[in-house]
Amino acid sequence: MTPASRVAIEAKGLTKRFKTGRTFIEVLKQVDFDARHGDVTMVMGPSGSGKSTLVATLSGLLRPDDGQVTAMGQDLWSLRPGRIDRFRLDHCGFIFQGFNLFSALTALQQVTTVLKYTGLSPAEAKERATIALSEVGLANRLHQRPTELSGGEKQRVAIARALAKQPRLLFADEPTSALDGENGQVVIQLLQRAAKQHDAAVICVTHDPRLEAYADRIIHIEDGRILDDRRTTPAHESARQPELIEA
Repeated sequence: MTPASRVAIEAKGLTKRFKTGRTFIEVLKQVDFDARHGDVTMVMGPSGSGKSTLVATLSGLLRPDDGQVTAMGQDLWSLRPGRIDRFRLDHCGFIFQGFNLFSALTALQQVTTVLKYTGLSPAEAKERATIALSEVGLANRLHQRPTELSGGEKQRVAIARALAKQPRLLFADEPTSALDGENGQVVIQLLQRAAKQHDAAVICVTHDPRLEAYADRIIHIEDGRILDDRRTTPAHESARQPELIEA
């Protein structure tokens, strides 16, 4: 069992309701959850199961109606809104299925634009962005815009943008849904590397069963409740670590 000191984020009794017409739908129902540094935790379940809502409440994007989230030792939802925004900037990285890239910016600019809010100088931001893009195999694509990149390359830019902040918490919401099998495998290997080499707690929401082989832990959620929570033997423990990916 991983020591308690390695717990990066923990939630107790999370409940979230949404109003539809005159009624409320309870999307999360008293959910308990935790994730540890160095682990890839997969949250799996069908559409509408509550998995994306769970990640939103864990990461400070959506306030729960009930329950508590303790992240990096802080009671997240007791903080003022501005402090929650700062917490996300300082500690969290986000990767979404739609990439969320700026069409007019190059790969390098996509990453440096985010880093300028962390207090780095322009030179420091450029250096860190270059390293992050090189780590995901895009050293020779630094000056390409999204229209010049494949879907897999766009997602790698999004991952580099998240990793360049050196987050302790990395949230990925359906990061492989727009990708073919090969590129999807590349993406999950990069998330695994973020956990194993950068000691991030990686929380990945997915309904893609191909990703289970790369998880340290798999949590199944359905109808707003956790049905199953089990640790696994991920691919990195039965095979050598993937080499740096060439673009």
